[in-house]
Amino acid sequence: MFDKDNWQEIFATIRKNKLRTALTMLGVLWGIFMLVIMLGCGNGLRNGVTSSFGGTATNSFFCWTQTTTKPYKGMKPGRNFSYDNSDMEALKQLKELKVVCPMNQLGGHDGANNVMRGLKTAAAEVQGTYPNTMEIQKVFIEKGRFINENDIKESRKVCVIGNRVFEMLFKSHENPIGQYIQINGVYFKVIGMSKPLVGGNDGRDQAQRIVIPFTSFQKAFNFGDIVGWFAINSQDNVPASVAEQKVISVLKERHKVAPEDLRAIGHWNMAEEFGKMQGLFTGIEILIWIVGGGTLFAGVIGISNIMLIVVKERTKEIGVKRALGATPSQIVFQIMLESLFLTAIAGYMGLCFGIGILEMINTYLVGDGGEMFKNPTVDLSIAIKALTILIVSGAIAGTIPARKAVAILPVEALRAE
Repeated sequence: MFDKDNWQEIFATIRKNKLRTALTMLGVLWGIFMLVIMLGCGNGLRNGVTSSFGGTATNSFFCWTQTTTKPYKGMKPGRNFSYDNSDMEALKQLKELKVVCPMNQLGGHDGANNVMRGLKTAAAEVQGTYPNTMEIQKVFIEKGRFINENDIKESRKVCVIGNRVFEMLFKSHENPIGQYIQINGVYFKVIGMSKPLVGGNDGRDQAQRIVIPFTSFQKAFNFGDIVGWFAINSQDNVPASVAEQKVISVLKERHKVAPEDLRAIGHWNMAEEFGKMQGLFTGIEILIWIVGGGTLFAGVIGISNIMLIVVKERTKEIGVKRALGATPSQIVFQIMLESLFLTAIAGYMGLCFGIGILEMINTYLVGDGGEMFKNPTVDLSIAIKALTILIVSGAIAGTIPARKAVAILPVEALRAE
């Protein structure tokens, strides 16, 4: 490898055929460039979509009531029913569950309510919940604190406002902590300000949300003991789907709903949705490796073909070397070294260009605040895999030409024109 004569011959061949060498290297450069770009974009899409789950426990699920569709125990179909506080206590007895959090909301899903502070008004989502909701869907507390168990026990009229609510009701220099806001005619003291950990629609909803203690919500807005829905987190060693079916069975039994009625209880499983997304991106990654690998293989074939031409052009030179005592291994090493050199240089350039483009895209996205496409980078392990593929590909590309060179008899090589 460190033989000066070998490298002189390699560079002499490259200088003699600059255009041919450049076009040959372009095939490998483009192959590794496309592989890096596609892998980076795949990671960017995965990071963007996964971030929409950020802060939400992936083993959580949600249950709410709907209209019954089947008769059961003398009850007619089309019946409406509601969860209550006793359902919460019953669910807490299930060993499969880690967190049971009852939830209520003014105006239903995506409901907006008039919130006032002095002459300013805001349309915000008002949600009654328990402190353990943070174990299911986390938010960042920018100022103050979140609701606690004492707020629940004493039914305190306190609230945690989202950062968007702060912008609508307060001036930028004001401290909202300790101030009072009016929600549907009831005054609540601001004890904290939250900031969402996710982007997209979920992030916007959290930013425009006001959280108050569940018990305060029921009393202040005349909900009695009604529970709108349950947010539940299963134990770490229990699949969310198993816990979900157990919860649904218990709730159906308590509210006289037919076991075969699939529409009476609405439910949404975060674990299932997260699993689907992970499966989708695994498939995308496999497809990227197939397409990128095929493109890279095409470049390697190009180098192999060019090396065959080089061997043919240097047939007489190889014959002279053989006649002077060069061993077959020396001839093979000479050809494979040239192939590896061209592949390594082209691959390194393609890798650098690809990473450079991804960094430019990432810089733009950071400034632009992209949500569904984030951090399109390739980690170190992927770069090492790509470089390994390059080295192996370079060796493969030189194998066939090298074997052809060794197969040339010295006498026939010396006769070649």
